[in-house]
Amino acid sequence: MLTVEIVENIVKTLDAKKASDIKVLKITDLTSIADYFIIAGGTSSTHVKSLAEEVEDKLSSLGTEPKNIEGRTTGWILLDYADVVCHIFTRENRELFNLEKLWQDAEVIDISAWISED
Repeated sequence: MLTVEIVENIVKTLDAKKASDIKVLKITDLTSIADYFIIAGGTSSTHVKSLAEEVEDKLSSLGTEPKNIEGRTTGWILLDYADVVCHIFTRENRELFNLEKLWQDAEVIDISAWISED
């Protein structure tokens, strides 16, 4: 699966499960750790876990497995798909770690075509 297809599938899956404030940052020119960060919020630790499981299940069904998963029992779960790293936070942890500010030089990708309007 192409990197952009992984990004699109993650965004659509998060959106379908009611993740909040989904952002995609293109970090290719800033670091060698990945090409994209996807950042999304959940309403609770349970919702964060559910979002992560849904992303993992969806991509697995498409033949793509994560290289690593961190934080399954915390308010910040990281799904590492090599070139794409998905961060799913509770509101409190998202505000605390503020990845958007840390990576403020990254290009923000327009995902409006992949998410619902409601």
